[in-house]
Amino acid sequence: MQTLLKMRLWGRKASYPHDLIRKSFNMIKFVSMKPNQEFNKLASEKAIAKAVSSLERNGIKAIVAGNSGQAKKEALDIIPAGAEVFTATSQTAEVVSLAKEINESGKYDSVRQKLMTMDRTTQSREMAKLGAAPEFVVGSVHAVTEDGQLLIASATGSQLPAESYASEKVIFLVGTQKIVKNIQEGLRRIYEYSYPLEDVRAQKAYGMGSGVNKILIINKEVIPGRITVIFIKENLGF
Repeated sequence: MQTLLKMRLWGRKASYPHDLIRKSFNMIKFVSMKPNQEFNKLASEKAIAKAVSSLERNGIKAIVAGNSGQAKKEALDIIPAGAEVFTATSQTAEVVSLAKEINESGKYDSVRQKLMTMDRTTQSREMAKLGAAPEFVVGSVHAVTEDGQLLIASATGSQLPAESYASEKVIFLVGTQKIVKNIQEGLRRIYEYSYPLEDVRAQKAYGMGSGVNKILIINKEVIPGRITVIFIKENLGF
């Protein structure tokens, strides 16, 4: 069944928001909440090579890993023992067991473990500060363009300060199915593929739907090498 695309705002709904996004859909007003499998296919070697080259040109380091095990090793090679690390919510980091290694091995100063001991009712401000500027942040993105841009959608935006500016180092693990032609395709991927899957996950995990409430687009990193993208030649994450 097709429905008028809406974005859930923690139980409420808001209309389709932005002219750029409207144009990216070529003015199509109706989409299915069933994930569009067009955005679930691994990228070609040519597309991967183009994205890697563009990212490097934009000040973002890019690594290509053949599998999840290699990707996990590449990420851990970047993070020194004892480093303060925040694992943003990421299905990819979960699947490759990177989040578990960081949060449960005892080798790292896990921000997420600290947050889990705090009371959101009385310590929300302290929690926000703690998550906003960790030394390292590990997560994923929802799309990477062949021109080297990163697109990240979020319901709350809690991970965005660290990823966009405040963390000293950012590591994104990215299945190559997330490589798209341009920003318009990236926005379509968010709404047509990532959002429906994340909405289901959020319902199960939190008892409420998700929402494309905030979108971060990173065109370039002004501190070369601050961000590392580790591409994985496996279909991982949303």
